[in-house]
Amino acid sequence: MNTVMLVVSVPLEHADALREALGNAGAGVMGNYTNCSFSYRGVGRFLPGEGSNPAYGAVGNPAQVEEERIEMLCDRADMPRIIEALKTVHPYEEPAFHFFPIETSA
Repeated sequence: MNTVMLVVSVPLEHADALREALGNAGAGVMGNYTNCSFSYRGVGRFLPGEGSNPAYGAVGNPAQVEEERIEMLCDRADMPRIIEALKTVHPYEEPAFHFFPIETSA
């Protein structure tokens, strides 16, 4: 397995639905376990610009949202399906997410 770590932040009230969608798309598999994740909370800040359609806040006004950062291991081959699930469920029109390579051998 060519493992990567998915990192994505989402408003608190959408965290469970996003975690479930990501798990259903193949994220969070560790041996005989599925839907494995690690989360912590923080505050996301952004300024919606002209032409944006923000899920929170208003165009031209700084916004801050309590978010949960979710981390899940993924097989690189599943990334397209995982990204599709993320974009379908995430409430932001431009969700920020990252994949980082992971060394899993000792």
